[in-house]
Amino acid sequence: MKGRIDNKLGMIQIDPEVIAMYAGTTAVECFGIVGMAAVSVKQGLVRLLKRDSLTQGINVSIQDNEISIDFHVIVSYGVSIEAVTNNLVENVRYKVEELTGMKVVRITTYVEGVRVID
Repeated sequence: MKGRIDNKLGMIQIDPEVIAMYAGTTAVECFGIVGMAAVSVKQGLVRLLKRDSLTQGINVSIQDNEISIDFHVIVSYGVSIEAVTNNLVENVRYKVEELTGMKVVRITTYVEGVRVID
């Protein structure tokens, strides 16, 4: 479902794919996030997505102009997963709410792997 904002001049609709791309770009800028992960449930495989495929590791749903976001991420080795994910949640919530004017009610982060960064 698309997000919808009504104003005095008309209506604005925001596709969840746009929000997913913005949220993904914001997420990979956070310290400790290596990237988004694509998970193959059938084979149990996790792979790191390239920057042009960020939205595959993100699921955005919009219900009554409230946004819920699920992230599948890979974090850097040796960092506090709790600190990294808390930072991700706060940054994404702030920036997505600022961009869309809609409330982010839930952000769920699934840590799918850990990678050593050179």
